[in-house]
Amino acid sequence: MTISVRSVDQYVLDMELRMPFHFGNTTLTELPHLFVRIEGGDDLDGQVGIAAEGLSPLWFLKEPGVTFADGLDRMLEVIDKAAANAAEIEVDTVFDFWLALYERQCEWATMTDHPPLLWSFGVSLVERAVIDAFCRERETTFHRAVCENALGIELGEIYSALTGTEPADHLPDEPQRTTAIRHTVGFTDPLTEADLDTESRLDDGLPQTLRQYIEQQGVSYFKIKLGGDVERDADRLTRLADELEELEEYAVTLDANEQYGDADSFRTDWERLTDEPGIDPLLERLRYVEQPLARGDALTDATRETLAEWDDRPPMIIDESDGELRSLGRALECGYVGTSHKNCKGVFKGLANACLIEHRRREDPDGEYVISGEDLSTVGPVSLPQDLAVMATMGKRHVERNGHHYFRGMAMLPTDLQDDLLATHGDLYREHDQGFPTLDIDDGQTELESVVDASFGYGAALDLDIEQFTPRVEWEFSPSSD
Repeated sequence: MTISVRSVDQYVLDMELRMPFHFGNTTLTELPHLFVRIEGGDDLDGQVGIAAEGLSPLWFLKEPGVTFADGLDRMLEVIDKAAANAAEIEVDTVFDFWLALYERQCEWATMTDHPPLLWSFGVSLVERAVIDAFCRERETTFHRAVCENALGIELGEIYSALTGTEPADHLPDEPQRTTAIRHTVGFTDPLTEADLDTESRLDDGLPQTLRQYIEQQGVSYFKIKLGGDVERDADRLTRLADELEELEEYAVTLDANEQYGDADSFRTDWERLTDEPGIDPLLERLRYVEQPLARGDALTDATRETLAEWDDRPPMIIDESDGELRSLGRALECGYVGTSHKNCKGVFKGLANACLIEHRRREDPDGEYVISGEDLSTVGPVSLPQDLAVMATMGKRHVERNGHHYFRGMAMLPTDLQDDLLATHGDLYREHDQGFPTLDIDDGQTELESVVDASFGYGAALDLDIEQFTPRVEWEFSPSSD
């Protein structure tokens, strides 16, 4: 085949959160949602492909004094550059297209002030849209395209240890068809009704407190945010341990979002934190700690030395530090047990990471290795199904999903599109009593059949007209998020 891109268009839908979303030092109350549409050339024969993502620049940029508006300008610049670079590439496979785009973007970024986590985000949007166009043109599912290697994935181009192997050598034969939802418990998220005052109480038909989510959706996997203040974190974890005590089985992950200092400081704080007897029930169910250190400190030689000397350290994975193509390899050298996958960090990169983790697991069956499924408030109609298609192909049995929690389902979409979403992905979404689609979570699980069997596209099977949204060239950001 010959893979090329004739054009790239962008459209925006402004979305408001139903409650504030806190991560690190950032609080979101609204989020622009960007749709990217490519028209494929050569053997893609005019086929359209679509990708989408919420624009959350302050996760990608951790720099003092950067406002949401400033970060958004930089984010849009890297997307525009990736779109321009895409028009200049003509190669044999979808993987080769991605790699050529990644390398061009990297070369440009070395002359700018854009960090890898940010500039590669622009690549990931075009990458996803090209994968979507390919799956639609071939009328194949994402899992089949990966495991039959129709996308031309060369794992050895990313990790030499995988040279001569293909994704099917490492990934499950069948995609995951259900997955548990790992529910995020943010810094200020209410745990019970007692945490809600009149001003913060919502009346939108959806659960709001942790207790309500457990009772109404049966969730039993939890991602708990840490704030970096040992006393406050200990108090909150102790309270959470009490709240979850009645569950027969549950599991937790802890997300520090870079809130700690260097590795020595984290070790000191962790040992203080874990000395609190009230959090023992949580620690017994802890799967891993996500990104405790600042991204600039996480993969240093000093960190490697500290982790090597810390025999009883908790399992730790990187997230924000996973900015470069081979960051996972360095993380494993430093003593981490793995990394997260998010489509915003790249599909092919994430698949290679999953394959490397499985390779290491087979080499060292007594070791602990993790490729986790994380989230930045991914929502439909495109971004969520596409992300879940990758998670299913990796075989993830639980994934963090924030969109159902911080947004009022898909009520922000035009009515006709809401109807189409329910008709196409009626297992993933259900119609709420108030008429809008919302993620269907039963006994803590959601169904993925319509996602993994979608042969009309990559994950998202909708025939979506993104021109119903605002063209990027006509859209202006309102700075009220700063």
